[in-house]
Amino acid sequence: MSNTRPDIRRLRIAVSPREPAVIEVDGHDVAAAIEAYRITQTVDEGPEVTLYVQEGWRGFEFDGLADVRLEPSDVRHVVIGFLEAVDWRVLDEAVLSRTDLDGGLGELTRGVLAQLKEWAARA
Repeated sequence: MSNTRPDIRRLRIAVSPREPAVIEVDGHDVAAAIEAYRITQTVDEGPEVTLYVQEGWRGFEFDGLADVRLEPSDVRHVVIGFLEAVDWRVLDEAVLSRTDLDGGLGELTRGVLAQLKEWAARA
């Protein structure tokens, strides 16, 4: 198969409960360098795989079929990005519309946290 996009890589991930994970990029075993991975795909686009590499890791060579992104295993930037994307007006409206507010101490804070957790679970 011809590859005209340099960011597309051949990727193989195989996991099972009793075996170590197999993570190969263009046939190169990279599992030892990976702490986590995320696979996302929409109905309009091909799969995108983000590999979260261990701190201090310096790279490998690859070429292939999924849009592969390398990120540090520290996911603080993901959380920050999620929170930066939240429109406070939409959050305010969603929290005030919740049916689980009880008038108790900290209800708005609990509502905000519950709403953010629900949105994060769907992200």
